[in-house]
Amino acid sequence: MQTEISPAAGTDDLQYDQPNDRYVFHHDPDGTATITTTIVHALASIAETDVSQGEFSLYDSVDPDALDRIFGTKADGTERTGGHIAFTALEHEVYVYANGDVIIYPPAETPRTPTTN
Repeated sequence: MQTEISPAAGTDDLQYDQPNDRYVFHHDPDGTATITTTIVHALASIAETDVSQGEFSLYDSVDPDALDRIFGTKADGTERTGGHIAFTALEHEVYVYANGDVIIYPPAETPRTPTTN
């Protein structure tokens, strides 16, 4: 069962996949946003971070220009097929696939250490 949440600006079909504890969305390569813009807005929405205030920069995790080139069309204009890249941003694991799918896993909760009296 998937529960939809409100999409962030620049995201397409952002959904929370509760059984797998992950956010799933698809980047539209024909849209106006780059893949990195879509990822930044999705992360900002998920992590409740304001990117306009400089609270987060994708450069802290990955080179956005390289990411756009990796998942952009080839020099001959054909679409890329296959391949993915993974990185961590804002303590979230981000998986980006050549078909436009982006999976974001929230940070794992650290177990509390019991205190002794």
